[in-house]
Amino acid sequence: MPRFAANLSMMFTEWAFLDRFKAASDAGFAAVEFLFPYEHAAEQVGLALAGGELQQALFNLPPGDFSKGERGIAALAGREDEFRAGVETALAYAHATGVKRLHMMAGLADPDDANAQAAYRASLAFAADALAPHGIDLLLEPINGRDMPGYFLNDFDRAAAYVREAGRQNVKLQFDMYHCELIHGDVAGKLRALYPLVGHVQIASAAGRHEPDGLGPDYPALFGLLDELGYDGFVGCEYRPRAGTLEGLGWFAPYRRHDFPRPDPLDIA
Repeated sequence: MPRFAANLSMMFTEWAFLDRFKAASDAGFAAVEFLFPYEHAAEQVGLALAGGELQQALFNLPPGDFSKGERGIAALAGREDEFRAGVETALAYAHATGVKRLHMMAGLADPDDANAQAAYRASLAFAADALAPHGIDLLLEPINGRDMPGYFLNDFDRAAAYVREAGRQNVKLQFDMYHCELIHGDVAGKLRALYPLVGHVQIASAAGRHEPDGLGPDYPALFGLLDELGYDGFVGCEYRPRAGTLEGLGWFAPYRRHDFPRPDPLDIA
């Protein structure tokens, strides 16, 4: 049975960010993820996580100036120093939360541009090598062009090629089923083909990026496939509730945290 992590950047937004941890715990989640924690001190985030007896499943490396439309800088030539400083910043939050997976956003760039490809490969190598001594995986996520036009990494097979080419055990694929449905379709087939590379899974309905109970993909079947494949990580709920977060959790009732052990606080402090 899959284990789910609430995405606190999209869910529980009825609460202030640091209050969302307890709200997610009270709703039955055993883990959380979010886009970025950097507006809050690392110690505050760690305390909120521990207070909810939650595990941190994932967050992103610093993305550049998100408020001005930047969506990562890994593939942007000339931003190498800023990218490397961002990795060090993320590590401080990783230590405070115990997270073992960090996603590297590529940025807006032509995927066929040689300079962008070289910058991306260099960023990948630096980040993976910086994270490896801490037991942290670096994740690469393809993002569909409807939600993020011009994104450098917009194809699952190309992302898989970067993972393989890296030749590092801690570089893995972030398999968001929502993005896969919009880019390729046949989520089950793509998951089977790429599963050996997968380090994290995320979900949302293809219709509006809402709760995973709408039209496409077939989540009950995909949850069964994850069990069949032996996936034991968290499934990130990276969706926007249609009405309210709690009102939309009917799909989640069979998976509430009472079915799973709570983490050891020593592992998340």
